[in-house]
Amino acid sequence: MGNEASYPQEMCSHFDTEEIKKLGKSFKKLDLDKSGSLSVEEFMSMPELQQNPLVRRVIDIFDTDGNGEVDFREFIRGTSQFSVKGDEEQKLRFAFSIYDIDKDGYISNGELFQVLKMMVGNNVRDWELQQLVDKTIIILDTDGDGKISFEEFSAVVKRMEIHKKLVVVV
Repeated sequence: MGNEASYPQEMCSHFDTEEIKKLGKSFKKLDLDKSGSLSVEEFMSMPELQQNPLVRRVIDIFDTDGNGEVDFREFIRGTSQFSVKGDEEQKLRFAFSIYDIDKDGYISNGELFQVLKMMVGNNVRDWELQQLVDKTIIILDTDGDGKISFEEFSAVVKRMEIHKKLVVVV
């Protein structure tokens, strides 16, 4: 993992040196096999994450190189999105990326269904969930292209002030 204090400031712009050290300690505790990166299983060793249905999506977003694990640099970049010093657009882009599974810049009907299915499991029948998805797309899709853009997503989510809830204090 290296010396946490040696990482470039632009990588950690939302954290000061002390916060980076704390995150380094957390990372080392999670890195059960001492490989220098975190697997899904290592993330899931945290009791508070075990019941979160979106953990795998968050890990996919943190894992920017797509190797299936999160290294310290990805961990810092990922967690910085939840910093109280993080800006509103960054938090909104993170929330959007939860739904934009194929990373094409849009939330399709299928992607919205998949993510909502992760959240509700078998508590809602698929056809009922599909009706909800269809209605959501119709309401949010202001340009009529059949999918939700970041701008359309942001217009609604900003009013709900969800970005203010995407904060973790280190």
